[in-house]
Amino acid sequence: MIVYTNIIKILLVIIGLLINNIAFNQKVHRVNYASQADIKVFVVNYTSQADLIVYKAKYTSQINKKGIWFFTPNIFQADYKIFFVDYASRLSI
Repeated sequence: MIVYTNIIKILLVIIGLLINNIAFNQKVHRVNYASQADIKVFVVNYTSQADLIVYKAKYTSQINKKGIWFFTPNIFQADYKIFFVDYASRLSI
């Protein structure tokens, strides 16, 4: 199991067409069900496997650059809702 911390890099595989959009909208909220998500995300072990590399911000003031995401505590604050899948084959490509 991968432990998520505020400093650790999150490697993500994202649907190809949404990569540019999501990089600029950096407030995200993790949902519990795939049907609620705008985007499904799969965390990979190596940067060479990722379509997009992002970092997790501790504060909203840290998201001044693309590729830094802030996980909002409330769904209404998020630009996108994401769901972490267990297997890459469950991504909708």
